Amino acid sequence: VQLQASGGGLVQPGGSLRLSCAASGSVFSINLMAWYRQIPGKPRELVAAIPDSRIPNYADSALGRFTISRDNAKNTVYLQMNSLKPEDTAAYFCRMVVATTSGTPTTYWGQGTQVTVSS
Repeated sequence: VQLQASGGGLVQPGGSLRLSCAASGSVFSINLMAWYRQIPGKPRELVAAIPDSRIPNYADSALGRFTISRDNAKNTVYLQMNSLKPEDTAAYFCRMVVATTSGTPTTYWGQGTQVTVSS
């Protein structure tokens, strides 16, 4: 299983970006899809997560500005980020807990996509 993240870039404060992360390979089902972010020298932190129940949860910093969604048919998770702030600047990583055809759920990470919020 491989995760491919995309959608990062440079945006001005107040702008928007939409991140995508697609899983490929021997995917039977995906129990959890999530986005994390990391600033150099700091631990990776959860931004938002959406389980297969589709009830999402968000970090306080993301509430009201970010929306996580998933498309099970495409094995893809999205993160719509609005009203971006300079403190949102980070590398964003997707994480999925995938049940493969062998049955055991396994965590996979995407390669990270850089988001830079600056004027």
